[in-house]
Amino acid sequence: MPRLLVVEDNEENRDALSRRLQRRGFEVLIAIDGKAGLEMAKTEKPDLILMDMNMPQLDGWEATRQIKADESIRHLPVIGLTAHAMPGDKERALEAGCADYHTKPVEFSKLLAQIEAILQKKS
Repeated sequence: MPRLLVVEDNEENRDALSRRLQRRGFEVLIAIDGKAGLEMAKTEKPDLILMDMNMPQLDGWEATRQIKADESIRHLPVIGLTAHAMPGDKERALEAGCADYHTKPVEFSKLLAQIEAILQKKS
């Protein structure tokens, strides 16, 4: 069962997404901010990280850069999630080290396809 780390500061978004992923058979780990997400990536080594890009303190852009700079976890794929999609954000997410990018509100079937494609490529 693939383990996914959901890094999301919004409780409603976090709960809804994690429930839907669990129903699809994923083990879901949760971090409520970028700092906790970075620490959990190091300790838990999930198969994939769903990273909210706009969070207080340590945002998803910087958390992803730090993950990709750390030799022990740089291999972990990250999908960037954001509700504030601006022109250039996808490119910015890819430059930060994200494997893919998804805008909110989450279109679950599309996100699921992105997750499965990345996990398939990884194995």
